Order: sequence, then structure tokens, then C-alpha cells
Amino acid sequence: MNFHRRLLMLLVFTLVVALAGFNGVAQGQAVKNPDTLIVQSFGDPESLDPAWEYDTTSSAIGTWNIYETLVFFSGARTDLYEPMLATAVPSVANGGVSSDGKTYTFKIRQGVKFSDGTPLTAEDVKYSLMRIMLMDRDGGPSWLLLAPILGFDTQTTRDDKGALIPDIYDRTNRAIQVNGDTVAITLKDPYSPFLSILATWSVVHSKKFVVANGGWDGTKATLASFNNPAKPDVATLFDKSAGTGPFKLERWDRGTKTVTLARNDNYWRAPAKLRRVIYQTVEEFGPRRLALQNGDADILGGTDRSDQPAVTGIPGVRIVDDLAQLINSPALFMTMKIDPEGNSDVGSGKLDGNGIPPDFFSDIHVRRAFAYLLDRQAYIDQAFRGKGRLGNGPIPFGLLGYAPRGKWYEPSKDKAVAEFKEAWGGQVWDKGFKFTLSFNSGNIGRQTGAQMVKEAAEALNPKFKIDTRGITWSTYLGLYTKSKLPMFFIGWGADYPDPDNFVVPFMHSTGSFAKAQGYKNPEADRLIEQAARETDPKKREQLYFRLQELAYQDVPTIYLIYRAGFVVMRSWVKGWYHNPMFNEGWEYAYRFSKGQ
Repeated sequence: MNFHRRLLMLLVFTLVVALAGFNGVAQGQAVKNPDTLIVQSFGDPESLDPAWEYDTTSSAIGTWNIYETLVFFSGARTDLYEPMLATAVPSVANGGVSSDGKTYTFKIRQGVKFSDGTPLTAEDVKYSLMRIMLMDRDGGPSWLLLAPILGFDTQTTRDDKGALIPDIYDRTNRAIQVNGDTVAITLKDPYSPFLSILATWSVVHSKKFVVANGGWDGTKATLASFNNPAKPDVATLFDKSAGTGPFKLERWDRGTKTVTLARNDNYWRAPAKLRRVIYQTVEEFGPRRLALQNGDADILGGTDRSDQPAVTGIPGVRIVDDLAQLINSPALFMTMKIDPEGNSDVGSGKLDGNGIPPDFFSDIHVRRAFAYLLDRQAYIDQAFRGKGRLGNGPIPFGLLGYAPRGKWYEPSKDKAVAEFKEAWGGQVWDKGFKFTLSFNSGNIGRQTGAQMVKEAAEALNPKFKIDTRGITWSTYLGLYTKSKLPMFFIGWGADYPDPDNFVVPFMHSTGSFAKAQGYKNPEADRLIEQAARETDPKKREQLYFRLQELAYQDVPTIYLIYRAGFVVMRSWVKGWYHNPMFNEGWEYAYRFSKGQ
């Protein structure tokens, strides 16, 4: 079965289930706040700057509502696009894509204005693409455009010593050319998923606005001071709005953890039906459930499976279940080069029973032991009510390269003991260890997994001690990217619907997770780069199968579940549909209205 047929079958099933789950508004119940969509979830945004944001919450608020891309997914489809800020979807047939598959030409739509009233130009498009590529903060999204445009050997703008690559500005500037109202992007090599990347990552923002607010001026001379900012609030658009989207930022109250978006009255299409979208961070489920029941929240994002029964049967609430998702989450990560400076999570920092050394997880026997330790099916049953498939590698069900019969570690206390006794020449078993296992606070599924790992390890040997800790989402992201977390739960939702988007972060040495973990396998790097350039689907699939084998062999990460999604919302929310690229269920609020 080819890649597009897999996605189509997932989508058809999803739509059937979704339609079956729709119920009307409870009889006699008035629609609260009819012109405002209120979303509550446990995650807080890290930044609203499109060149910085790379987490689900930030993107759901900013990328999908404040800003727009050159092309976008057509409704519920992930393999069909419609023009957005470009006037047409480029193809070889319409002359928008060159015959060698390297150059993509976009005519930019005229009459579009940013939310501050300034007109969109082709220069804004070039500036935005370059800004996203060249900010390149650690753990950020820049690689998504750097790799296909400048080549897979340019996943980052910096060399191995962290210095800016001397010609990186010139190469980027040459690759993106403006001629009047057209923008031409020339890739180093053909890259078949490029349009799908642009559908989410060609996020256009106003150069004039950014520069006026002290941001990068787009020149080579100032690039060094702009590249790789240390903190999200250093980025100019951290809490400002400079997009063409249907909404604009009205207020971000970090005290109450509330983001308010207002309708953009300068929007080039029909105005949004909603006047406002309000996102509220509420870490505890109980208050979120009460808000939903009382009609004070319209959609609950990130509802845990364990909480599903508590929202089932509430009058006026509908649950749409068994949704196809292009997501590998959560997985359990082990950091092989932990930054020990000021880091209490490693205890003493030594293998003395009161801590672990920074390279504790670099021993393959330690990683295998933990892989054997966790009963993944029991975890799926307990944390996700059985709704999901066992994970066996980075590529989730529904994508090319998914290995349905791929090998993974079956739970075995005996094998776990044997591996621990091999680890560090037997010292792990004899001396024991102590470290902190982290999860993002409010995520009950990950908290459950952390507790299961703790209990299984401590039951195996009384000298094994694991503390568990929940951390606020925005802080959590910074800690993992800086290699501060010894072991942690996190996941990956598709940036674009292609296996490349999963193997790079999980297994390429420059990928978001692998880099933070200190994982590097030259064969994995080579296979990932080869698969990205390969245009024959059958050959690509074989390369991905081998990568799945390496994921088992090296086990830098313990894959747990390819989960089914579900969305909880008031039945007065209208216009909802599911696209597998929407992980939270409320992205792209332009489609929504509220009514009986």
C-alpha cells in the first residue's frame, strides 16, 4: 500500500468516526460567549515568534491563527494543497516547479495586508524564510527549511564548534530570489515533501514591523548577533503580532497564563466568524472539566486518556474519538551527555549510589535494561485505555517506512537484571544509582509512565532510586534542549506528513532530540540523508526499514505508543473537522463558529 493510500484510509476512517460522534446542543442550553472560542489545556506557550516556536501549544496559537503560509492543506487532506499567500500551488504542469524538481516559483497574492495595515510584499516572504532559517536557535525549527533548501549537510547554521558558517547568509540569500511579485526558491537537490513543509513552515511575517521593533534587519552584517538567541523572549515577535492571519495577538497575560487573539479586521479573506479566541493554561484537569461542563470552555486541548471517562456523558459535550494522528508520543528519552553544571537531577554526579555520572546512559547495557524494564502494553492500557499501537521505532503508523512487524524489546525482568549487571562493568548493579526522571506537568499519561518506570526499577534492586518531577512546559523545553534532563518523556507530532520528519529529530545527530541526547550514529545520519534525496518510494521504504533496525539496535529512545487521538468540545462548536496534522484539535480557528 503506497504512502498516500495509507493517509487516505486513515482520513476516511477518521471522518466516519467523527460524523458518528456529533451530538447537538443540550436542549434549552444557551450558547455562552457566542463570538468567542475559549480553549483550555495544560501546556503554556513558549513564544509566539514563528522563527522560534517549535512546540504544539505555541504553534497552535501562533502559526495556525496569527500567521499564514504560501500554501496550506486543503481541508482534511494532508496530500492536497490550496494556495494561501501564493496565488497558485506550484507544479511542473503549471510551470511553478522546474523540470529538475529544484526550483519552486510562487506569485505572491496582491492586496493582502498584515494586521497592522501594511501591505504584504514578495520581499516580506523572502525575509520571513531567511529569518526562520537563520535564527536557528538550539532545538528550533530552522532545520526544516535549511535541509531541503541548502542541502542535508546544512541542518544548522553553525559548525561543530558552534561558530557561524561563514557563507551561510550568502547561500541562503542566493537560494531565495525575488523578482517583482514572485519568489523563487531553489533547492540544492530535489526534495519531494517540500510543499508539505511549506504548508506549515513558510510562515510569513512583516519585515517592516520586526525591524521597527528592534529585530533583525535582514543583513549579513547583523546576522551573528541574531543567530541562536539564548531565550525565547529575546526574539522580537515573542509577544507581538505581525502576521496576515485571521487573528492577531491582543494580549498575553503571563500572570494568568491567558493568550487572547482578536479578529484581524485587515484580513484579506472573509472575516473570521469569531471575534476572539482565548487560550487558557490550566494545568489541573478538574478545573478544566468544570469549565467545560459549565460552558466556560469550548474545547479542551491535551485531555489525557485517563480523564476521558470524566468528560463522557456531560450534556452538551461531544467527544470525537479514534482520530488518525501522525504522532509518536510519548517516548522515553535517555540523555547520553548530560550537562551536570548546577544540575541536581544527577545527584552526586557519580556512580556511587547517590547519583549518576553525566555519561551514565552512554552505556548500551543501561539503555537496554530500561527498555526491558517497562511493560509498554501495560502502560498503554493504563495511561491510554488501550487506545494505540505498540511503538517500535521513530516512524508512526500511517507513514512510509512504518514497520508493522519491527523488532522491539519485550518486557523481561530477567533480561533487565542481566543488562544492569553488565552495565559499567557491574558497578550499576553493585552500587546502584539515583537520578530524576522528568515529565511536563499536567500530562497525566507521562506522569503515569514516569511512576511505572520508577516502581519497576526500584522493585528490581533496592539500590536503584528514581525521583520523578513534573516541570512547566515552557521550562521543560529549555531544559531538554540544553541536555539537562537525564531521562524524560516527550513526543513528536508531524511538522509535515513524511517519515523524514520523524527520523531526523529522533535519529539524526543534528536532530532536535538526538542532538540533545548526545546520540550520533554515522550510519543513521547517512541513511537519513540518502532517504531524503531518494525519489523512488520503494527504495526510500527500504532505507527507513533499516533505520528502524538501528533504532532497536542502539536504543537511545524507548518507543511506547502510536496513539489514537480524540477531541473534547462543546457541541455548540461548529465547523470542526479533523486533519491528521492538527494535534490539539483546535488549530486553525478560522474554521470555527458557535451556535445551536
